[in-house]
Amino acid sequence: MERKMKLGMDVVNFNAAGIDVGSRSHYVAIGQELDNVREFGVYAEDLTALCQWLMESDVTTVAMESTGDYWQNLYVELISFGFEVVLANGKFTKNAKGKKTDVKDCRWIQKLHTLGLLSGSFLPDLTTEQLRTFCRQRGNWIDLAASATHKMQKYLKLLNFRLDVVVKDVCGLTGMKIIEDICKGNLDPLSLAEHRHYNCRKPKEEIASALHGNNRSDYLFGLQQEFEAYKFFQKKIADCDKKIEHFIKQELKQHPERGKMKTTEKPHKRMNKNAPQIKDLNQIAFRYFDGVDLFAIEGLSHSTILTIMSEIGPEGFNKFGSSKQFTSWLRLAPNNKISGKKILSNRVPKGSNRLKIALRQAANAIGNLKGTHLSDFFRRVAYRKGRHSAVSATARKLAVIIWNMITKKIQYQPPKQYLFLDQKRKLGLVNRIKKQMDKFELKPEDLGFKNNLNISNLI
Repeated sequence: MERKMKLGMDVVNFNAAGIDVGSRSHYVAIGQELDNVREFGVYAEDLTALCQWLMESDVTTVAMESTGDYWQNLYVELISFGFEVVLANGKFTKNAKGKKTDVKDCRWIQKLHTLGLLSGSFLPDLTTEQLRTFCRQRGNWIDLAASATHKMQKYLKLLNFRLDVVVKDVCGLTGMKIIEDICKGNLDPLSLAEHRHYNCRKPKEEIASALHGNNRSDYLFGLQQEFEAYKFFQKKIADCDKKIEHFIKQELKQHPERGKMKTTEKPHKRMNKNAPQIKDLNQIAFRYFDGVDLFAIEGLSHSTILTIMSEIGPEGFNKFGSSKQFTSWLRLAPNNKISGKKILSNRVPKGSNRLKIALRQAANAIGNLKGTHLSDFFRRVAYRKGRHSAVSATARKLAVIIWNMITKKIQYQPPKQYLFLDQKRKLGLVNRIKKQMDKFELKPEDLGFKNNLNISNLI
């Protein structure tokens, strides 16, 4: 006789509900029967009625799934009523059996959540979320400014003003003054070439020869429109910078004990054109992360630090139990697929977010450095697997370093210290002196030094 075996699953979350979030309505299930499913609208009064019905049904925990941004208002309303909310990823709830309907979806979500099979997505705290809104809005303006720049270059080429050949950056100091003068009606090549900045490599004569155009009125109109749009976008970016700086300083005022914290200056950290124009961001970030100096890591720019502050924040790192979980969430860790004791694939999974993009850009910048611990690591990986793999590996290494620094409150201590330009010059001068001493068989005492160490200290 065949023995019947019954496999049961333990209930983990009692009094659980499942919500399938939509753009026009939300389907809520508090059980597996059809009578336990109700549909609610998306207006404020409908969200309040939804929460009240859940409280009347003695629901304590709610799982919701949404593929868009329609969950945010409902999430805030559920939190205000005291519910424990789990925002599940849509790919973990799409394996329901049979035809797909909204009623089946919410019942399936409720069943999975009752059995404890759903994990919540990462959500930052309120302060980080507000800062993230400002920073993402700033990023949107930068994208629009870049689009206006490309269109200005297009109209310049149509006008046969080959400004892109004689200047490195069309939107630099020389380029913007020339474009502004063209938009005002000045089309004389010699007078336009007078706007040449002293750092420009090309002489005035070559710039003037590149500015003989066809002067078509329709192209001039388009260039003027895009130039005005570019100036408007730059003004909005400056407004965002002021708002971000004010918000961060207001947040630091709530922690007066951090006001006396101060770290070393970072003169080697260059600020490019799109970097946030925030005064003393080095000191502000040091206080914001409670005494952790992320600027000490080579390759991390001002924009990268601001992305870390806005996308995850100081408290967000504590939501990950280990650096492996953090890198896995960033999708920088290999996704090993094993079958039959063989690794079928170990590729990094697809998907990206703003923090991952920022870390990859920092890793790419590290690949252009020389004589640092991380750049040596980058070159070792690039030699074996190529630059693309080296960028991913270095970005993962950066994520591990940042997680350990913030969660464990430790400073960056690489085996090989990063040398400033002045230090490199001094070291090169010391090496040349030592070579000359070896050539003429001189000792430090012959030059008035006690030992080789004194030579390095006096230079």
